[in-house]
Amino acid sequence: MAKKSDPAPGMPDLSSLSPMSAHQIWLAGLGAMSQAQAQGSKAMETLIHDGLTFQRKSQEEARQRFEEASERLTSMAQGLGQQASGRIDKLEHVFEDRVARALHRLGMPTLQDILDLQARVADLEARLGAVKAPAAKAPARKRVRKD
Repeated sequence: MAKKSDPAPGMPDLSSLSPMSAHQIWLAGLGAMSQAQAQGSKAMETLIHDGLTFQRKSQEEARQRFEEASERLTSMAQGLGQQASGRIDKLEHVFEDRVARALHRLGMPTLQDILDLQARVADLEARLGAVKAPAAKAPARKRVRKD
């Protein structure tokens, strides 16, 4: 059994130290604590600096990815718009063709039929004007009275 005054295994025997050396140990401990605080402040400053650097890099990366996504979405939207426009044009043509066929079945003239008729009327008016013009230029006959 170990005596109460015997140091624990692996620990130095402090009973032989003088009071002056105990005071020096105390001061050494305070010095170690002071260095730890100073190094802790420096470590904290380093961590803050590293954190700010990481935050800036993360924000820049997020901004770049956002721009890339925006460009892709814009491109996709334009492609979809072009597809929709093409389909709408095709639908318009189908609708126009069906309406034209339905009107034709009902006996309605087409725009071309009306234009052809207008041309024929203009031609007939021109011919009629040409026939009337020589008759108007002929001298009037004098009437002779029979008394």
